[in-house]
Amino acid sequence: MNKSYSLHKIIEKDNCPFKEKEYSRFKFGDKFYAEKFAKELFAGFVDQYSDLLLSEEDIVILPSPFLSIPTASNFLCYFFKKELNSFLFKNGKKASIESKIYRNQTYVTDYGNLDFNERVNLISNDTYYIDRNFINDKLCIFVDDIKITGSHEHTVNKILHQYNVTGNFIFVYFAELANKEIHPKIENHYNYFDVKNVDDIISIVNSEHFQYNTRIVKFILSLNENEFSILVNNISSKKSNELFHLAISNNYHQILEYETNINLIKID
Repeated sequence: MNKSYSLHKIIEKDNCPFKEKEYSRFKFGDKFYAEKFAKELFAGFVDQYSDLLLSEEDIVILPSPFLSIPTASNFLCYFFKKELNSFLFKNGKKASIESKIYRNQTYVTDYGNLDFNERVNLISNDTYYIDRNFINDKLCIFVDDIKITGSHEHTVNKILHQYNVTGNFIFVYFAELANKEIHPKIENHYNYFDVKNVDDIISIVNSEHFQYNTRIVKFILSLNENEFSILVNNISSKKSNELFHLAISNNYHQILEYETNINLIKID
């Protein structure tokens, strides 16, 4: 079984079914909205799939692939899992377990403006690893924030085929671009709706529910030297240290476009 579920369907370019400002802040690390979206997503999902969830003995939940720095959808997945496990507990079932698709990515391009073929070509050079023995013959729920072209789902299915994984697979999305007449670049309209400049980034980093994710780390490291200096001078040394160690954990210091700013971070 291979199915797909999305809570919100994007039908009209100028009529967004969710709040764009909230989504933008979520994409740049505001976990308050990750939790809010996850609760809404699970409520919609369980209405349709409760019987399947209760019929399965082993359920594995997986966020979108990443190496060391979590994606925004990883936090969506975290809170979705909490809702799922509460549901399973109330119905006398054992909790779901979490797995991961490891991804080693080497590009700096933001694919939010790309079409399906461009996205697939961009990520085709990435390397992936999944623990086949851990997830084989289980119900696997792949949680992501948005389905625009389907390139993510295409890639995950390719990985599952490559590793000969069998089981039941459900791809779960907070939103989906259902009208294919709308250009995929609308994704970046949502991503950057509330994030226009370095001041917006500083506001998010200093907010109560912030946690770094891949998008905001890459955005910060791509700032020009002046903007980057403004940022590091307006966030705590603790958050600067965290930024540094996350960046090198993903080998961003080996990417020319990020190298200069990483070396400018003062580590305590």
